[in-house]
Amino acid sequence: MAQTALERLQELVIRMNGYRDSYYNKNVSEVSDEVYDRLFDELVALETETCVYLANSPTQGVGYPPVSKLEKTVHKRQLLSLEKTKNVDELITFMGRKQILLMLKLDGLTLKLTYQDGILIEAATRGDGDTGEIVTHNASGISGIPAGLPCKDRLVITGEAFIRPSDFAELKERYLDSNGKKYGAGRNLAAGSVRLLKGLECAKRKVTFMPFAVLEGFPELKTKAAKLRKLPELGFTPCKFFLTNRPLTRMEMENGIQQLKSYAKENDIPIDGIVLTYNDIVFSEFCGKTRHHYKDGVAFKFEDEAFETVLRKIEWNPTRSGEIVPVAIFDSVEIDGCDVSRATLHNVSHVEKLELMPGCRILVTKRNQIIPKVEENLDRGGFDLSRVAPAVCPCCGEPTRIHESKPDKEGEQGTRTLRCDNWNCSMQKLMKFVHFAGKKAMNIEGVSEATLETFIGKGWLKSVLDIYSLDQHREEIIALEGWGEKSWKNLWDSIQKSRNTTFERYLVAMDIPMIGNYASSILAEAFDSSMDKFIGAVDNMYDFTFLPDFGDTLHNNIHEWFFDEENRYIWDTLQTMVKVRKPSAKQQVVRGSPFAGLTIVVTGKVEPYTREGIHEVIRSLGAKAGSSISGKTNYLICGENAGSKLEKAKSLGVKVLTPTEFFKMAEAA
Repeated sequence: MAQTALERLQELVIRMNGYRDSYYNKNVSEVSDEVYDRLFDELVALETETCVYLANSPTQGVGYPPVSKLEKTVHKRQLLSLEKTKNVDELITFMGRKQILLMLKLDGLTLKLTYQDGILIEAATRGDGDTGEIVTHNASGISGIPAGLPCKDRLVITGEAFIRPSDFAELKERYLDSNGKKYGAGRNLAAGSVRLLKGLECAKRKVTFMPFAVLEGFPELKTKAAKLRKLPELGFTPCKFFLTNRPLTRMEMENGIQQLKSYAKENDIPIDGIVLTYNDIVFSEFCGKTRHHYKDGVAFKFEDEAFETVLRKIEWNPTRSGEIVPVAIFDSVEIDGCDVSRATLHNVSHVEKLELMPGCRILVTKRNQIIPKVEENLDRGGFDLSRVAPAVCPCCGEPTRIHESKPDKEGEQGTRTLRCDNWNCSMQKLMKFVHFAGKKAMNIEGVSEATLETFIGKGWLKSVLDIYSLDQHREEIIALEGWGEKSWKNLWDSIQKSRNTTFERYLVAMDIPMIGNYASSILAEAFDSSMDKFIGAVDNMYDFTFLPDFGDTLHNNIHEWFFDEENRYIWDTLQTMVKVRKPSAKQQVVRGSPFAGLTIVVTGKVEPYTREGIHEVIRSLGAKAGSSISGKTNYLICGENAGSKLEKAKSLGVKVLTPTEFFKMAEAA
């Protein structure tokens, strides 16, 4: 089949940029000046004929203007996510009898391009969906972005900037991330490259852009597919998709997904799933949206791929609570472009369940492409806990013991953990300091575990109270290797800043067992964030089980902690060193919210939120964000990779909501 002018133009840009890369970056001339000049003239003629000018075309110059910072831009139309599933049946249900596009879910960084009068006037990242960063200066270094179009009307498109797997294999050996380490995944390198301040550096990273939607433009066309099919005429290469003509069977849906996966692999395109979206634009807009995703599509996420490797040993790491956590150390395997060689095993029960012994062949995944997980042991048999669990603490050498928690149901076994009961264990002491200075506690920025370990070793920190007297050792600290006047000033400024804190942070910093963000927020509400009211309740043996989600264990933990004289001394003395500020005003309950006054618990991942993020959404609706399922729980929001809370909710008759149902109810308020 004969090439079109546009296809030849795109081929020449790719070919000549390869020659340029060899010449400018590798000091190698692959062709003579005569051949290059002839190709250049042909490219100029084709651009004149088609009126298409790719941003990275050799004819657009060799300069890449840098910027001093990335400016912000507000998206006229929000760039939201899609709800996700791993169940093909849910795709069939979602499709119904509507015509759909089945499209590659590209794995990179989402960009929005805006053209006016045929000129690219802005390239911007998705950001948080409402506000992104302007990266127009890097457009000329990204393959697949035209700088000029024959179309003079306003055109706004979204797509993905990514790095092809074959290119990433080479580039990851050349570039390091902000932590000085090799990039673990192509998406991270692509995102970092697009946000560089120097366009010339971005141009070296081999980033490609591929559009997947037209937000503005071609108003005469009423379907998404029709608009995407217009883009090749303008020099774009749209994302691969299939268009249905009738409802699909389960087998047909699975075949379509497999064909798209094969296409991506054959064409060196990084993907992490498949997108299903309605084709009709009017109907899509009618579907509406939630706070975090549009309702006209759903993303099908692939199951986490398992990799076989060999378990070499199990490390046991003491924590501040005295529990010793097992970690699997295995032969390194590459998952999603990242070398993985360790994964937490959680507790003794998990080790026993998998019958893990050094030398076993195991299957390892990265859950949601993030958290390494040992899924299975392929060589079960001959398990002996005494051969893998240490009899003495690996830190202090004191005897360890197995502790078994109370089971949730009668007849079931509780969770078994390994513990060190030596309260003077150096690792436990160190981790208590780490917790105290942490972001959710006193939030002393820039204080690393290594710094705290050094100060403890020097004898400068015996109690967390000593942190606020470190100025007594100012000269000694400045004299330490790697330190100096500036480092000391940064440290001391962070310590001073932490003196202005909240009731919740203060309570979390005390490290009372099971008192975290959620429990501290309940106590703050119950006692008006008043230190006096709270300690008065403690002294008068207040029954904390009256509070939401506070059971006998939490009640006993609070009273037992304050019975310890040293704990009470720290509680009282720290208040002379810091100021616990009161909230300016209580949050107003959302009028008409269906969740006002109710308790909602979350299990699994509700994208794009962190756990604390979705808890903030819950609280903004006038509800309490619970941490565990009980008879007092009103709703359970069940996200991806739901845990044991789902089964417990079902057994107690607690209403279970999908994220879509939750956001739909919230939007109706």
